[in-house]
Amino acid sequence: MPTAGPKPAWGGIAFSLLPRIGLSLSMLLGVCTLVFLLIHLVPGDPVEVMLGEGARPADQEALRHALGLDRPLSAQYLEYLGRLVRLDLGVSLHAQRPVLDLLSERVGPTLELAVASLSLAIVLAIPLGVLAAHYRGRGVDRAAMTFSMLGAAIPNFWLGPLLILVFSLWLGWTPVSGRDGPFSLVLPAVTLGTGLAAVLARMVRSSVLEVLGEDYVRTARAKGLGPLAVLWRHALRNAWLPILTLVGLQFGALLGGAVITETVFSWPGLGSLLVEAIQTRDYPLVQGAVLLIALTYLAVNTLTDLLYVAIDPRVRAV
Repeated sequence: MPTAGPKPAWGGIAFSLLPRIGLSLSMLLGVCTLVFLLIHLVPGDPVEVMLGEGARPADQEALRHALGLDRPLSAQYLEYLGRLVRLDLGVSLHAQRPVLDLLSERVGPTLELAVASLSLAIVLAIPLGVLAAHYRGRGVDRAAMTFSMLGAAIPNFWLGPLLILVFSLWLGWTPVSGRDGPFSLVLPAVTLGTGLAAVLARMVRSSVLEVLGEDYVRTARAKGLGPLAVLWRHALRNAWLPILTLVGLQFGALLGGAVITETVFSWPGLGSLLVEAIQTRDYPLVQGAVLLIALTYLAVNTLTDLLYVAIDPRVRAV
């Protein structure tokens, strides 16, 4: 097994992460700008949604002026950036509540679903991937890869209703939708977790197979170590970096909101909130939700870089 150099000081790690943090902030500003422009340029009028198409033109103009929507886009954009600096995301046009309050109510359910789904994916994928690599070309490998292909091919908008039909309507084991107890988490987590496990299992198999051909693994076998010790103590330990990358990306995407799954199961998370905000043309809420999703995704990927150093000190955050 290759020897690793001394661990870098955390001050040096933080300094080396400064360019990435600067890039992340630039990307976040770009996301805010793009969403601001797109949400204002697409067809539709939030005033008509709030008052109805039969409202009088005078009432529409009065509401548009009160909301500041009659001002130039440049003025609205600068005002929006100024509020962001003060951590003020504005007020929802539809709910007439602070956007930050609405987002804080939906973060908990999304985090709960993301942790449950990713935990299920890891529990399924790591043993499947390791066994598939160990029994390469045999029945276990073919069965694991068949599961992987099926899990990646079956879309969530088909699997979710199928699980509802079988386990909720036919068997009556779980609630149909909503978030009314621990059992209501089972079907959404399975819907998301199986798809993630399918992708992750292939990555685990590929990474372990690559490591099994290294010299230190052959040396461990020559010393008389058993297959399990070789797989878990040597091969999997050194195959973690690409696996960790995929786990970080998946977790960031889940925290961003699994829109389809949350919609199918009426799960009150960020994804369903974003869909509702788009349907009602709620500019501040859409911008706040996308900003939170982008910030979460960037934060998870930055944390992944730090974990690289903790797992393998030879890796330096770039």
